[in-house]
Amino acid sequence: MHSGVFSLGKIILIPFPFTDLSGVKVRPAVIISNKSIGDDILVAFISTNTKKKSHFEIVVKMNNQNGLKSDSTVVVSKIATLEKKTVLGEIGKLSKSEILQVKKKLKDLFF
Repeated sequence: MHSGVFSLGKIILIPFPFTDLSGVKVRPAVIISNKSIGDDILVAFISTNTKKKSHFEIVVKMNNQNGLKSDSTVVVSKIATLEKKTVLGEIGKLSKSEILQVKKKLKDLFF
């Protein structure tokens, strides 16, 4: 994926750190910024647990466009800044309406 474009809404596979930094797990994540931040990308965690636990989650149904293997949840409040070189591959992209939901949740989270 190193030669690919890292843009808002792309779903990638990445070793995502546990919140206690005890390790990592390869999982899908969505790129949440089009802004250039050097060799880094800003991503939000995607979980297969679709039981919504907070206002900062968006349920995404699996489809050919997003490449997810099951219905999932974008957890907008679980964000990481990771090096682009850690990306293992691209699996798909969120729909325009899902990207708008992510933007709204990010705005709610930070403002």
